[in-house]
Amino acid sequence: MSLKRLGVIGCGGIADVVLTTLVKELAAPLDQVSLLVPAQFAGQARALLDRLGDKLAPSRAVHTDVAGLLADKPEAVAECASHVAVRDYGPAILEAGRDLIVISIGSLSDEGLYTRLTQAAKKGGARLVLPAGAVGGIDALSAARLSGLESVVYTGRKPPKAWKGTPAEKLLALDTLKEPAVFFEGSARKAASDYPFNANVAATLAIAGIGLDNTQVRLVADPGIERNVHEFAVRSACGDFTVKLEGRPSPANPKTSLLAGYSVARELINRAGPVVI
Repeated sequence: MSLKRLGVIGCGGIADVVLTTLVKELAAPLDQVSLLVPAQFAGQARALLDRLGDKLAPSRAVHTDVAGLLADKPEAVAECASHVAVRDYGPAILEAGRDLIVISIGSLSDEGLYTRLTQAAKKGGARLVLPAGAVGGIDALSAARLSGLESVVYTGRKPPKAWKGTPAEKLLALDTLKEPAVFFEGSARKAASDYPFNANVAATLAIAGIGLDNTQVRLVADPGIERNVHEFAVRSACGDFTVKLEGRPSPANPKTSLLAGYSVARELINRAGPVVI
């Protein structure tokens, strides 16, 4: 596997982390990098590519429609934008035979969309790739699933400001919260639907493990922390384990863990290099 031509959806904090990391880590620049963004963000996208310059790729382009992106013949496309981007562009990219790396995994809580994407991947002979994102231990969870899973319980703890702009605002006084408060308990499917920008981890764990309807989720607003804390406990036929990560929030968006961007970069570096880990 190699990577010379890359497409990226988005030009915000995650895309910046991904592309900046590629510049630092790849042995040589890519041949082509193309960004797909809404028209109002075209200037921001060009500024990002200009800042990284030839160290990223000698040929760089910004597109505002998926046809333009595909015309540049990317070998893989990394979604670094939103659930809406997955829905609007994902099927066309996969049908064109291009692997799609999705970081907004919560979008796949929509069964209809998940089905369209998997069917498009089969039709195009491409792969829908789901990186670990802001959480670790996905390899162990996926392996344990083969032995039989009894339960997977995920708890997501974030500072109150990370829950602003979500339904949690109607349930808690986020600005004056003094103690940790659990405001959601339910399935991963419901969590990813109600908190799409905060519960991508829950959806990732569910798809890797026991499913969206059987993975249990607790979401917590905690004024005593500054980082996003992801913890999940697994009971399986081959063993029980707990994984906990304290991720720094993205400077560009406190709802997103900084690790998410590096997770996408890792997937791309594995494609470009001679060793995969």
